[in-house]
This record gives sequence, structure tokens and C-alpha cells, in this order.
Amino acid sequence: MNRLSKTGLGPVICNPAPSRGPIRLASLLCCGSILAGLPTMAGAQEASPAPAAQPTTAPAPAPAARSNVIRTITVVGAERLEPTTILSYIRLRVGQEYTSAAADEALKDLGATELFANFSIRNDAGNVVITVTENPVINRIVLEGNERLKADKILPEIKLSPRQIFTRSKVRADVARIIELYKRQGRFAAQVEPKMVQLPQNRVDIVFEITEGPKSKVRQINILGNEKFSDGQLRGEMVTKQARLTSFFSSNTSYDPDRLAFDQQKLRQFYLTEGYADFRVVSAVAELTPDQKDFIITYVVEEGERYTFGDVKVDSQLRDFDSDVMSTQLPMKAGDFYNAKIVEDTVEQLTELAGRYGYAFADVQPRFNRDPENLKMNITFVLREAPRVYVERVDINGNTLTQDKVIRREFRLAEGDAFNSLGVQRTTARINSLAYFQENFEVTQTEGSAPDRIILEANIEERPTGELQFSAGFSSIEQFILAGSIRQRNFRGRGQTVGLSVNYSQFSRSAQVSFSDPYIFDRNISGGIDIYRRDFNSFNFTGNERNTTYEQATTGFSMRAGVPLTEYMSLVGSYTLNYDEVGLDENLFFSDLDGDGTRECDPLRAGRFLCDTLGNRLSSIVGLSLNYNSLNSRVRPTRGKTISLSGEFAGLGGDQRFVRFRGRGQQFWNVGNSGFIFSILAEGGTIIPLQERPGAGVDDVLLTDRFFLGEPQFRGFAIRGVGPRILTQTSQLDSFGRPILDADGNITFFTDRNQVRDDAIGGRNYYLGRAELEIPLGTGARELGLRPSIWTDIGALWGVEQPILTVNPAGIPLTNDAGEALFQVPSTNTTTTSPTQADGSPNIRLIQQNSNIRELFLGNSPSPRITAGIGVNWNSPFGPFRIDFAQTIRRVEGDDERRFTFNVGTQF
Repeated sequence: MNRLSKTGLGPVICNPAPSRGPIRLASLLCCGSILAGLPTMAGAQEASPAPAAQPTTAPAPAPAARSNVIRTITVVGAERLEPTTILSYIRLRVGQEYTSAAADEALKDLGATELFANFSIRNDAGNVVITVTENPVINRIVLEGNERLKADKILPEIKLSPRQIFTRSKVRADVARIIELYKRQGRFAAQVEPKMVQLPQNRVDIVFEITEGPKSKVRQINILGNEKFSDGQLRGEMVTKQARLTSFFSSNTSYDPDRLAFDQQKLRQFYLTEGYADFRVVSAVAELTPDQKDFIITYVVEEGERYTFGDVKVDSQLRDFDSDVMSTQLPMKAGDFYNAKIVEDTVEQLTELAGRYGYAFADVQPRFNRDPENLKMNITFVLREAPRVYVERVDINGNTLTQDKVIRREFRLAEGDAFNSLGVQRTTARINSLAYFQENFEVTQTEGSAPDRIILEANIEERPTGELQFSAGFSSIEQFILAGSIRQRNFRGRGQTVGLSVNYSQFSRSAQVSFSDPYIFDRNISGGIDIYRRDFNSFNFTGNERNTTYEQATTGFSMRAGVPLTEYMSLVGSYTLNYDEVGLDENLFFSDLDGDGTRECDPLRAGRFLCDTLGNRLSSIVGLSLNYNSLNSRVRPTRGKTISLSGEFAGLGGDQRFVRFRGRGQQFWNVGNSGFIFSILAEGGTIIPLQERPGAGVDDVLLTDRFFLGEPQFRGFAIRGVGPRILTQTSQLDSFGRPILDADGNITFFTDRNQVRDDAIGGRNYYLGRAELEIPLGTGARELGLRPSIWTDIGALWGVEQPILTVNPAGIPLTNDAGEALFQVPSTNTTTTSPTQADGSPNIRLIQQNSNIRELFLGNSPSPRITAGIGVNWNSPFGPFRIDFAQTIRRVEGDDERRFTFNVGTQF
């Protein structure tokens, strides 16, 4: 508080209170009033009483008048600030007359600086002394109690920081700012208590004690005035949701004033799409509940009448567009209910159509003529060419590693080009697809030096593009998986990608080195090379037991080069050279077939299809693919399409001769603004052999070159669970090891899928289709990385030559009375139906003595297999996780179903 000495020469001391309101002003005025009496009081004390002999002598007034003139000004107490700096803040000067008003103004000036904790002014016979106590320096800022809002979110938002001068006004402002941050998080009960801890050398620690309080939820949303749509239907259109047990993962149940305004727009948008052109929100009020914990929101609406489209036409002022023809092709017709979304889509389609015909500056303006009497909305789409605007320059800011050319080459507009909004959209999509910069990057536009000039700015924030990853996980396909990789997607800031990866699992091992450059020698030509070694152990299933069959080791390299044909289309050529080594475990699958001591692949143990695949071979493959890609993102697309057509020719040297064709297309749609993402996929392929392989039942395309279909690309079936396969059934034996016969005298076989050996042999042709709808969740679930979806798959695999099954030495299949393939060898004698060696002894190609086997060839059919199910993608703490539950709708005999699949890994 301000106080003034009671003596005429006493000091005038000001110690400002925390608040600077009316009390401070009154105190200063009081100081001024008292100071006004100082000259008079001083004059009374200095005058001597007149001598008795001279009673009429009056005291001279001159000395008293001279005592009000400032002779010197001294500053006391300054530590960091120079005295001359302090004097520059006030208007008192040597030679001026010292008055109470001047002292009051000086006190106000010192207080306005907010540099001093205490300050005072006193006048000692013209010698003015200013005494100050400087505000302390902030040593550090400490936040206590903040759990929901971390320090890295709060500290950048407040004004105080270490090494600054402490001021009370900044503290009050920072308290208000922190509370505002918590309100945005929906915590309206948050409290902040600032405290100051004194330290030596006039330093302080500022401590903000935060009580976060509970999150304020939206307990109830009331809607008044709606008659056409129910409260529940309208609440479903809003972003804000009522707090319920079912909304546990949603953060949209918290109250947010900004979201309240957005929900009003959502309501209006919904009604406009339903034809209610006069709809308006009369009021929207949010009230705290009596317990001060939650909010109740009340909307008052006026729906109005429902309109239909009236006269809808196009007025084209462009030379190449006929108004009458375009009017007949509009999506809305007279009599249809009015829909504002269709109008917006039509404007966008007309603008894009004009842009394709070279009118980059076409301006489409819908003119509305409302007929309230007949409840009709007449619309005229005026199509005209807007004034041209040119790109003055392109500015790129924020890139420290990435070279300018990497960003500039993605721009579809350059300096001097005519401005085109479609070009800006495409530029934004291409830069986002690089995945080098922040999410949701956008190219901004600012005015240029003239009205017809515009500046394009790319304000980027680089993110790390180097990846060093070690993974461990478990897959329903590969069992335990270990993997390590190092990759730089923006090598030396040139946009090049280099990588090294090593993978190991129970059934596969691989190592690969790769390099790719989207612009070789800064030309619009992409290229890359991969060098790899892949070891793969194929398998079959006997029940749930997975058995290794053949081993394939591939060593090779692949080169590719591509050129763009259009903005969305490119042509890519490739060359692949592979050396394959395919082998079998001789102890399990080899036998002395001719009795000469030479062990060969035994078709009865391994299968004829597998014996034909053994050996080493060189494959020289030339490929060409035509690609179309208009996706808005390569990472997680929401709209656009991708199409790929490819052909490969094996025969430019090497041992293999075939032609392989593949096609694949996928389309994404963002369903309205609801967050649903719908996609469809279709793909297929065929292999045409160019050489014949001798032998009955021998397919001209080797097993290792065929297509396979199943998990994970065809959900609802096991890996390689669709298409041609051989099921090897064995006979049931009694306690004496003899085959069990049925009532008709036929041998009984194990038919349970868990007791049958299952060998998938692939096919020459396949097709696969998929439709999937990704369902949006609340913000909380999205932050957890949860993305559920519902889907249906359809596909088939077929076209392989039927292999020779169980045969006798003459190559004739053996059958029982029912015509089923049969092979039987008693342990002590031979029969006419039992293959023997030349000396009459039992053939040693037996899988089991005194046993019978039956091989069934199934699944070789183009008939569609159909499955449907639900799945969830989750970016879990253990790594990417995918889980699917499938139901088979249609299958073919022999297909191997699987209802539940998952895949998970982790990084450390």
C-alpha cells in the first residue's frame, strides 16, 4: 500500500499492491495532496521568531521558494538497471520545480514499467532521492499437478520464462491462459494457484500449482422445435455426443464451445441436404449442471418447409459448352427434393470438367431463385471464364534437410504459369504422399505484387525419415518372427530411398538391399534396384500340424525404370534374374524306386507335382507395367483410384518359358463428411506356358511359378487355402494293423481334415475381389489407432493340370470297386493289384506297411468363393495389429477355411 511520511521532509514511499484498480489511484491522489503541503510546512519550520525589539520585521520568503527547485536527482537501490535508464522512465529533471503533481507522475511512470517491487521519491531541500527495489529475475518455471496436459503443451503458451523479469501482470495473464487451455480440454473446473519461491541474488522460482479437476461432459443435448426428425437422428449428425457408457472411447462427449458452433453448422447442413432451405438454429445455449460438473446443451430450431428442385439449368458462357446439352445432364431433376450437397457436387464437377477442356479459370456460380409459394428452388449454374491470375513465384520455407528441388519437382505449377486450383490440389497431394513432412500439409496462397499475381507458399515441417527397426512378433501364418531393417526414405535430402532388411521366421529367411530414386539425374525418370536372397520352406497341414515339404532358395536381383505418361499414369519396365534351388528332405521323401541303390523322389511320399519341381533353374524375366494412381495419399488414402496392368515374359535366356499377366484396380470413396471410407478392389492373373514338360499329369508351369490364394489376401481361408490341392487319406487300421472294412467290404479312410495331409499345388489363373467399409470412431479411439471395418471377399484359383495320383509301375491309377484311387501293399505277399519290384518283393515306396492311401484332387474350379466379416486395425503398443473374424458364405470342396486370423509385432 502507498504510505507518506508525516514530516515535511520525510520520504514518499510507494509499495504497489497486487491490484492496480481504484485503490491504487486513490492512494496516489492522497500522496499528491500531502506532498502539496510540504513547502509550507518546511517554510514554517525554517522561519525564526521576530526579536521582541523589532516586532514588525517579516521573515524573508526567498529561501523557501528556492527549496522547491530540483538541484540533484539520485537513484538508490538499482542493481541490474543503470540509474540513467531509470531516470529515462520519469519526467523529473534538474532545474525543474519540484511539485507534488510531478512526484505523482514520476511514481506512475515507475509503476508502469513493472520493473520494481517497491519504489519511492523524496525531496531533501532540492535533492531528490529515488529509492527502488527491483523485481526479481525468474530462475525457472515449475508446473505441479498437471497430468492430463503435459508441460510441453503449457510452457509454449505462457509469457513467463526463465531469465525474464518477474511481473505480476504476466503471472495473472499466464494463470488465465493455463485455465483456458484446460477449458479447451473440457476441464472447466480447473484451478491454478501461482506461488513465488525466493532465492538468493534476487531470483525466484515461479510455481503454478494446478488442480485439473474432472473433465466436464455433455450430460444431455436437448433439441426444441424439431418435428420432421427425431432428437436421436439429429444428435447423430452432431460431433458432440452425450456422455454414455457406450461412448467410453470417445472424446467428443466433453464440452467445447468451438464444437458447439460446428454442430450448428452440421445441423444446418443436414437439413439443407433434406430439402429444408429455410432451416435455422434460433439459439444454442450451454448451461452447467447444478453440481458444476457437466453441461446441458439446448438447441432451439426452426425447420421450415421442404423444397423441391424447380427449373434447373446451365448458362454457359464458354465456347465449347452447350447450355442446353449440359442442362439435360445435370444430376438433379425438377420435382426431386432439394439437396444442397448435390448442388455443391455439381459446382465441383462442372469446374473440373471445364478444367479438363483447358478452362483453368472457369468460374461456376449457382444462382438461386427461391419460390416460397410453390416451395420450389430454381437454380441456374452460370459457367464463365474468370480473369486469369498468374503465379508470381513459389516460396519454400522450413526445409533444413530436404533440398528445394525435391519439393519443387512435385509442384504442378511453376513461376509464370496461369494459376489453376486443380494444380494446387494435385501439388498438395503429391507432397503429402512423400511422407517427408507434417500431416495435412497444404500449399497456401498469398497476394502478389499485382492484382493478377499470386504467390504459392510451401511452409513445411520436416519429420524424421530415417528408420532403424528391430521387430519381434507372432503370426498365425509364420509363427514367431524376427526382423531388422534400416532405411532412409530421404537419403541426403535428395528424395532417394536406401534400405537394408533381414527377416527370419520358422519357415522363411531373407535379406535384401535396395535403392530407388524417383528422379534419376534430376530427370523425370524413376529407377531402382533390389538385390536379395530368400529361403522359403513350403509346408502342408495335417490337421493343425504344419509340416515342411520342399525348400526353395532364391538368389537374384531386380532392376526397374519408369517414366510418367500423364499426371496420373506411368510406364515401368523391369528385369529380374533369379536362380532357384528347390530340394526335399531325402530321408522323408526319397526312396530306392528301381532297387539299384539310387534314391529318387518318391511320388507316393512327396507327390508327383512336387517331384516334378525339384532341381536348380535360372529364370530371366522381363516385365512391363502400366500404372494409374490418383490417390490423395499413399499412406492412408480416402479417395482416388489406382490401376495396374502388368505383363512378364520369362524366356530371355534362362530355363523357364512362360508369360504372366496381372491386373489390379482399387477405388476409395470418402462417404460424405461422416468419416466412413468405402473401397473396392479387383485383381486377377494368368500364366501361359511356352514350353511343354513331358509326362502324363505333369503341368507345364512349375509349382514355384504358379499363383496361390488364401490368407492374408483372401480372408476367411487358411494360407494357400483356396484352389487346387491334393488330400492324402490313409486307411483306418484295427489293433492287428489291418485295414478296417465297412459293411460293403470297402476300406474305410480317415476323412477328418485334421487327420489328412493337405498339399496346395497352386493354379494358373486367379481372381480376387473385395469391398470394405471403414467405420469412424470417436477421437479417443482414433488416438489409440483403432480402425474397424466390415468387408466381403470373393475369389477363385484354378487351371492346373490334374496330377497323377496313386499308380502302379505301368502308370495306371489303382482304384477300388467305387472307382477311388487306391494303393495297397500287404507285408508278406503281393497281389495283382499291388505294385512290386522286378524280383517280386514288396515295393519299398510304401508310406506305411500294411496301409492303404487314397489321394483326392480337389479345388480346381473357377467357381467363386465368398466370405464376409469384420476386422480391426490397431496401432498397438506392441506394433501394428490386425484381427479378422470371417464367415464363409460359399466354398468349394477341398477349400481350407479359417474363421479367425491375426497378426501382431513389436518394436524395441
